[in-house]
Amino acid sequence: MLLSYDRVKDNPTAFRACTGLDQPEFEILLVSFAQAWHRYVEDNHIKVKARKRQYGGGRKATLARMEDKLFFILFYFKTYPLQEVLALLFGLSQSQTNQWLHILSGVLKMALGDDHHLPERSPQNLEGVLAECPQLEFVIDGTERRRQRPADPDEQKAHYSGKKKAHTYKNNVIVDANTQRLCYLSDTYEGKKHDKKICDEEVYTFPANATLFKDTAFQGYEPEGVITFQPKKRFRGQELTVSDRILNAIISGVRMTVEHVICGVKRCRIVKDIFRNTKEGFDDLVMEIACGLHNFRVACRRPSMAIDLACLFA
Repeated sequence: MLLSYDRVKDNPTAFRACTGLDQPEFEILLVSFAQAWHRYVEDNHIKVKARKRQYGGGRKATLARMEDKLFFILFYFKTYPLQEVLALLFGLSQSQTNQWLHILSGVLKMALGDDHHLPERSPQNLEGVLAECPQLEFVIDGTERRRQRPADPDEQKAHYSGKKKAHTYKNNVIVDANTQRLCYLSDTYEGKKHDKKICDEEVYTFPANATLFKDTAFQGYEPEGVITFQPKKRFRGQELTVSDRILNAIISGVRMTVEHVICGVKRCRIVKDIFRNTKEGFDDLVMEIACGLHNFRVACRRPSMAIDLACLFA
């Protein structure tokens, strides 16, 4: 029996394991996904001038229903099987599977974007996006994903991360400390690039009087008009004072938010396991979609929180 939406929709545990969503959340996303799919068909098939027959003719697709299309792409992002395995599970050929993956990834991104779940990608728009957050309290961090070892020696050197002792991709993320929404995702860089250097190159701008929590990887990063908090390092031969240790513990507690968010993003094993896909730009696309799925889950599962973290440091 082939894997399908109908086969697992009545098993909550299996459904979440296959898609990362609960069945009611799937139904919510399905509405936007269907609208995005119809827009994709209109732009890429119906409006094409060189058509020789009306759209809809010919052999019917295996993933004919909208529920099966969304289930297929979510299953791939959540479990990240080999394409041959995915083809076997859904009754497709490997070439059909590859084609569906790239088409439906784009449609899923459109659906998440229509509902405003995708993170901001442009540093020029960052200040305006962050200004919409009520408490103006943010956490910045870098995250790395392992990739296959490049064949080219120059690429090997550029992607080798001394911290992870592996070849990786790297992104910076900025998270709302109160709502756990991932507000900003940087471009995807080679693993060798330092977190602070990404900040310096992208030139982030924050709303006035915003509060930013960071770790020692961002030592020396002090955006204009922003209140920053960073754990104090203990130098060799010295001990931290009691007040420094207490402050470090508070900052670490707040910064735990970004670690939880990154773990939420990496529920999608496509951004957790060693990345195998070689299509140009797909490494960045899957990270953006994984962040959008995290924001979608947060919107569905967590009520808005309004905790004034700055009062802890008054």
